[in-house]
Amino acid sequence: QEQLVESGGGFVQAGGSLRLSCIVPRNISSVTDLGWYRQAPGKQREFVASSVRGGNLTRYSASVKGRFTISRDNAKNTFDLQMDSLKPEDTGEYYCLGSGYGWGRGTQVTVSS
Repeated sequence: QEQLVESGGGFVQAGGSLRLSCIVPRNISSVTDLGWYRQAPGKQREFVASSVRGGNLTRYSASVKGRFTISRDNAKNTFDLQMDSLKPEDTGEYYCLGSGYGWGRGTQVTVSS
């Protein structure tokens, strides 16, 4: 199954920002549902945010709401995750998932206290 490709991870201090990007191989308009997930060391993968129904509805987990923002760039065919006011508990591997695609390799985010 074709995969999406995540990028933009890195190391940042608490309170800082990062922007993750997910490259969609085909026309992003054709992908009805897109989501970001993360997995911290020793924990299960969890939902972060999603853009469903072609972008008409967005959802955020309670832990990131108000700090993270997702967006679709139809011109670049990317699905981005803007992360502000980062906390050490945001540390983990971040994955993008879309309708008809399998899990990608992820991008690592590390937030130091």
